[in-house]
Amino acid sequence: MIYFKKCRTIDEVKTRYKTLAKIFHPDMGGDTKLMQALNAEYAIACAQVLEGDNLSSEDTEEQIRLSEEYRAVIEKLIVLTGIKIEVVGNWLWVTGNTYPVRQQLKEAGLFYASKKVAWYYRAEEYKTTGSKKTLDEIKEKYGSETIRNRHHSNAIEG
Repeated sequence: MIYFKKCRTIDEVKTRYKTLAKIFHPDMGGDTKLMQALNAEYAIACAQVLEGDNLSSEDTEEQIRLSEEYRAVIEKLIVLTGIKIEVVGNWLWVTGNTYPVRQQLKEAGLFYASKKVAWYYRAEEYKTTGSKKTLDEIKEKYGSETIRNRHHSNAIEG
């Protein structure tokens, strides 16, 4: 595993994956074979890190499934222009000039939160009833990580 050998936590694996996906993804000018190799190593790295966390095999499988689910959504979003993608807790939030790409956001599985004026994605198990908090209050509570899309730098902001 050349891509993830220094990663010790699942967050490190995810961050490393996001950075490399922006380089290797075919929609970003990368190579399909390298992206496939990255995806295979990502799944193995997640399993190895989670195994070290002493999770049950069921919990490990669940974490891998969630990582793959979010990875697939992020891959669809990072090629869109004019948007800001943020990981906030267990949710993805998309803001910016979303109107021109609203159909692609829907196709990626996102929903629009009119009171927050933002699109969001969350796995089914994180479904909640509508929060009265603003998006800024949610970010303050859970923290946020901005994922740069291909029309910005290749860095991920913390």
